[in-house]
Amino acid sequence: MLPPTEDSHWYDRDQDMVPCVGEAVRIQGPAGMLEAITACPPVGAPMRAVGVVCHPHPLYGGSLKNKVVHYLCQTLNELGVGTVRFNFRGVGASEGEYDGGQGESDDLLAVLDWVRKQRPGHAVWLAGFSFGAYVVLRAASRWPVSRLITVAPPVNFFDFSAIARPDCPWLLVQGDSDEVVPCDEVLDWVKTVNPPPETLCISDVGHFFHGRLNDLKARLLDTLAAAA
Repeated sequence: MLPPTEDSHWYDRDQDMVPCVGEAVRIQGPAGMLEAITACPPVGAPMRAVGVVCHPHPLYGGSLKNKVVHYLCQTLNELGVGTVRFNFRGVGASEGEYDGGQGESDDLLAVLDWVRKQRPGHAVWLAGFSFGAYVVLRAASRWPVSRLITVAPPVNFFDFSAIARPDCPWLLVQGDSDEVVPCDEVLDWVKTVNPPPETLCISDVGHFFHGRLNDLKARLLDTLAAAA
């Protein structure tokens, strides 16, 4: 395990032969220390990019332990993408208080700066689920991201109209039976985006992908591998 300090280095297994699964780190954020976990691709697979994955709403139980977030990280790892998932301010061991998406966006930018320091030269992907999708979309227009994945973006809870369309490949994933973020509202919003994101609708899936997480992973692997 890595020592939980902001100075922890994201070990390169090719050099150090240190396992890189569930490595606990702390990252300095604008409101205090942020709790995070890193993971690497399978042993022997090169790391071709780094992905930062963001969790759902902090006030409704969202954290880095969320199952959709965990499966997003697993999927990226299998594609050769190292991952960082972290708790926004005020969640788990992360310091600070909920800030309606503004401060959380700043948290993400701090994590991205940390990633750039730890893995200079690597392409950076962003992925977010629900509230996390809102946060990563905000950050993707302000930071040089190579690929964006948004799962169930909460267009019915937050104002997406003022967010600039990121200049990178973008995959949007939505369940057509989402009881929290209605699919038709998401698709109506997609029509306002130019150019629109690649949109992957999954049938008979609710907001939290209960019983369908393996389907989510399989669809993502197929779509992202084809786009690689």
